[in-house]
Amino acid sequence: SYTVKSLVTGTVLTADFELGDTIQKGDVLYVIDSSDVEGDLESAQLSVSQAQRSYDDAADARNVRTKISGEVSSFAVAAGDAVQAGQTVATVRDTSVMLLAVDFPAAEAQSFAVGQAAQVMPDTTFEVLNGTIRSVSGADPSGDASLMTCTVTIAVPNTGSLTTAQAAVAQVNGVSSLNSAHFAYQREEAVVAAASGTVSELCVREGSTVRQDDVLLRITGKDLDKQAQNAADNLRSAELRMSSAERNISHYTIDAPISGTIVDKKVKAGDKLSANDAAMQNLCTIYDMSYLELKLNVDELKIRSLKVGQEVEITADAVPGETYKGTISSILVAGTTANGSTSYPVTVRIDEMGDLLPGMNASAKITTASVKDVLALPNAALVRGSYVLVTKDSPSAANAEASMTAPDGYVYVKVTTGISDDDYIEVKSGLQEGDTIAYDTSTVSATDFYSNMMVSAEGGDE
Repeated sequence: SYTVKSLVTGTVLTADFELGDTIQKGDVLYVIDSSDVEGDLESAQLSVSQAQRSYDDAADARNVRTKISGEVSSFAVAAGDAVQAGQTVATVRDTSVMLLAVDFPAAEAQSFAVGQAAQVMPDTTFEVLNGTIRSVSGADPSGDASLMTCTVTIAVPNTGSLTTAQAAVAQVNGVSSLNSAHFAYQREEAVVAAASGTVSELCVREGSTVRQDDVLLRITGKDLDKQAQNAADNLRSAELRMSSAERNISHYTIDAPISGTIVDKKVKAGDKLSANDAAMQNLCTIYDMSYLELKLNVDELKIRSLKVGQEVEITADAVPGETYKGTISSILVAGTTANGSTSYPVTVRIDEMGDLLPGMNASAKITTASVKDVLALPNAALVRGSYVLVTKDSPSAANAEASMTAPDGYVYVKVTTGISDDDYIEVKSGLQEGDTIAYDTSTVSATDFYSNMMVSAEGGDE
């Protein structure tokens, strides 16, 4: 059986089962209002998210990354160099597109549009390059105050021949620029270290093509290690708090711990569980009716003849005339001593229960060994453990023990014995059929004797 308890307080929202219902392990028995602690779980989850981000940032602080895609034009440091936070360590340029910013008369430029085609003519060649307008600035006066101009920025794909040392003029819709200008890189970044430390390695070479967020170099240092460890500790602490909050909220849903039958239901939907409330210790009771157990206390003289798996014969006064089979499922070595004798707890499992019910009184007989069609005599007939008193006219009297004095008409014969029960013992040698033995019959509990003998242990309640 299993008594279901609650580890939390609150109002019982659901208890969708009744007395006598058969339930399976894992079925939901009770749902208790958890609104008071749901906020704790959400707060713990947020703390984990924040701590995870902090840890990721701390762990990544060793890596110096580029913010743009392009070509590494130069490194300002080498492996082994010490760097300070904010120090420029490399330069990355996007040379795939070059920009040319030239002036046009405002009257014409105001009709230009972003994305419009433009022609670019480098000063040193007669080549005409195709480009597109990237931006058009507002009108400003030129050197001649009477002429208003607009600065037009044109993007020109770079096949590799254009550099910032070159200048060019441009033309849009047949309108020529008023001046020439040098090309500029589309993007150029001075990569800086976010933390102080020592350069442990350069991850790429100068001239390499990199993508945004690629690692250019790595930095090591005690401060970085300490920051990463602190962030890891904070993350672990947040995870433990979240796990605790999750375990706590899981207690508000109570599942069946075993499969079985509901035999008692003390708490129902709508009841309120309070601290120190006895109801918290006994919400309901489940009996596992798939098998029964019988608890026995076996004497120390017989316990060593028992072992797990042995069959047991069981009878109950409440079910007269019926015999049930069981199996020893456990033998505990922690015995109980009383009146100079020790007994040990033995558990018997009964799978075929028939009309047996929990709580019925029952007795058990455990057969540890058996023999058939053998000579046997009452235990009381043994003298000094291995001698038997027989009449002088018995066939076995020929083997009389001369050193022992017997009553007139009798002699003592030495025997070899085998298994025994509470009343009888097997005789393996020393006697034969037709021998007449003598003993005190008042010490024997049975009047009938059969050649089929067994050793048994009795007692216990089911």
